[in-house]
Amino acid sequence: MDAIIHDIPASTGGEWPSDWLRATLGFLTLRALEAGPSYGYAIIGDLEQQGLGAIKGGTLYPLLTRYEAAGLVVTEWRPGEAGPGRKYFALTEHGRTELERLRHDWARFTEISNSYLGAARPLKENIA
Repeated sequence: MDAIIHDIPASTGGEWPSDWLRATLGFLTLRALEAGPSYGYAIIGDLEQQGLGAIKGGTLYPLLTRYEAAGLVVTEWRPGEAGPGRKYFALTEHGRTELERLRHDWARFTEISNSYLGAARPLKENIA
C-alpha cells in the first residue's frame, strides 16, 4: 500500500469517491431524517447542500426501502401542494437508536483512522 495511485483524480470537494459515499450514505441518510420527516429528493438536496455531493434517487430509494423493512423508518404519503403526493420518511425509535450507535462507531473509526494516517512510522525497504 506504499505505492501512490496516479489514476485516481483528486477530489474537487464536491464529489467524493463513490466507495466513501456507499460506506456512509446509510447513516448520513438517518442523520438527514433526525430533524423530522422528509421525502427522498429533499434528503438528496440536504446531503448535497452539506457538501456530500450529488446522490442519485436510484441509490437513495432502495436504501430507504431497506430501512423501512428493517424498522428504522416509517413512511407516510402526503398530498403534493402543486402536483402528485410525496412519500415521506421518518425515523422510528429503533432508527434513532441505530443512528446514535453509528454516530458513536463512526467517531471511533475516524479517530483511529486519523491517528493511523498521522502517525510517524518507520519506512520499509523499497522492493520496486
